[in-house]
Amino acid sequence: MNTKRKCVEIKSSEYTEDRNAVQKAVDFLKAFMLGFDLNDAIAMLRLEDLYIESFDVKDVKNLHGDHLSRCIGRISGEKGKTKYAIENSTKTRIVLADSRIHVLGSFSNIKVARDAICSLILGSPPGKIYSNLKFIAKRQAEKY
Repeated sequence: MNTKRKCVEIKSSEYTEDRNAVQKAVDFLKAFMLGFDLNDAIAMLRLEDLYIESFDVKDVKNLHGDHLSRCIGRISGEKGKTKYAIENSTKTRIVLADSRIHVLGSFSNIKVARDAICSLILGSPPGKIYSNLKFIAKRQAEKY
């Protein structure tokens, strides 16, 4: 930590064996600082095909005030039910930070989760999203 510049500095040394170690450290810190769980951030170090995608609710639909609050509530669901359903069926992790949404997972899984979240933002009922996610989860289970 550089206290003068108020930033974290990451450097490699002559003992660094992996050339991608600095990039992995950056990805780990970014995931942790965006609000992901520590174990999810550590997974960024261990697995190669994990990515983070961030977008704003206003990138999908321009909402203000109560409409924005209702939209974020629709994404999280009652007691987090909708968010957990999206996470479990797409094998991703989602962080709702105000009107910003961060998704951690593999590239194809992020796309599916983002599509489900965008449908919720555009006003699709959660029941329809659940049925689509159930179909996608079944298709992925057949694949493996």
